[in-house]
Amino acid sequence: MNFLEKYKKDFEEYDKMDRDFIDDDKIWSQLDKWKKPSKADVRMVLKKAEQKIRLDPEETAILIQNKDRETIEEMYALANKLKREVYGDRIVFFAPLYISDECANNCKYCGFRSSNHLIERKTLTMDELEQEVRIMINEGQKRTVLVYGESPKTDIDFMCETVKKVYSVKTENGEIRRANINCAPLAREELAKFKKVGIGTFQVFQETYHHETYRKMHPANTIKGHYRWRLYAQDRAQDAKIDDVAIGVLFGLYDWRFEVMGLLYHTIHLEEKYNGVGPHTISFPRITPAIGTPYSDHPEYAVSDEDFKKLVAILRLSVPYTGLICTARESDEVRREVIQLGVSQIDAGTRIGVGGYSKSMGNQLPDKEQFSLGDIRTLDDVVRETCSMDSIPSFCTACYRKGRTGENFMGYAKSKFVHNFCIPNAIFTFKEYLMDYASEETRKIGARVIEEHVARFKGEKVYDIIIKNLERLEKGERDLHI
Repeated sequence: MNFLEKYKKDFEEYDKMDRDFIDDDKIWSQLDKWKKPSKADVRMVLKKAEQKIRLDPEETAILIQNKDRETIEEMYALANKLKREVYGDRIVFFAPLYISDECANNCKYCGFRSSNHLIERKTLTMDELEQEVRIMINEGQKRTVLVYGESPKTDIDFMCETVKKVYSVKTENGEIRRANINCAPLAREELAKFKKVGIGTFQVFQETYHHETYRKMHPANTIKGHYRWRLYAQDRAQDAKIDDVAIGVLFGLYDWRFEVMGLLYHTIHLEEKYNGVGPHTISFPRITPAIGTPYSDHPEYAVSDEDFKKLVAILRLSVPYTGLICTARESDEVRREVIQLGVSQIDAGTRIGVGGYSKSMGNQLPDKEQFSLGDIRTLDDVVRETCSMDSIPSFCTACYRKGRTGENFMGYAKSKFVHNFCIPNAIFTFKEYLMDYASEETRKIGARVIEEHVARFKGEKVYDIIIKNLERLEKGERDLHI
């Protein structure tokens, strides 16, 4: 049975809809209405954003269409301020783990597409997967996102087995404590199986919210050609009690202004339907070249670095309580700039080829991959740089493991939770990294960062807990968190 037959009955739920929550004409009418916003218009929106209230589409349209340099700089400054107020000065680290590049889809822009015969197809065995995980752990990783193509070889039972395998791998001081998932949209009964094996965030990117562009990029005779099946993937996950979901767009397929509006409308849809629980994170990768994929070399709607900075800041202002992920597709120079504009999570030490961690111990990346990377530095290099940017690296997974997700997380996020929980937990996980994996240079810089952060808690109740846990870590204990 092929995928189209497998999900035929599931498709009927969406085929019966008169419309979905993305109205192309409405989005363009809102953008057209605010082609030339005044400084007063922009500042009125910024005044609302400063209150950490999610913006409405027309307010976001004003920011998108703003071309005034003075107020754009004000947008950047406020985005930085909101990020630090909501998330603190933490930058959360993770790394992707590609398990399979076999795929039945034929997306025009993707190196994994089925018609690309230049790519080497591979699905990891469980032994190979364990080897990849051990390498990641020995580099200091604690969080991963597992990535799969859409293939009969990677059905839900296989994916669940890989999750269990990842969690089972232990070393003397380390393990993967959170495994997020990036895979094809699934049915509710399949997602319920993911819930049982304890996945972290369930992540599906719409790629593009523009209906016509979606049809052009995803052939109709493939499962990914069904726009609404993908659009409502997070709904089905929420229905299956997976309350940690993520959305994203591949920028370069269509006009970035429309796509930012699409991400906002998706957020609003989830918040309205699921008691205020929107996406846990939003990703915004840009298309980068892939072998055998001409479209990726010259995308029609390529986003400039300046517009990229702007869209990151707008996302932070529009959805203040949503994590923003900047991936290693971007160069280290670009990442340095946009981290200051609201980014809360990054990957580092990334290998994206299937089996890439085993093949690439020296961080030399093969070219037969889904796309190319812009930042190929080691985890240690990026951690050390983060310390120099008035930020503290974090490998924390406490919220996920303590059940502080979904509706519960939103309640915490709007209080002093970050100060009382997230920063202490960042200190503990960063301390682990420094003791077990860091270079001598990173250890020295990191020790100063920890000392500075601990000092901020003097006189507070949590200070004694922080000191005690740091002492316990020095004596050999691990995985301490509040």
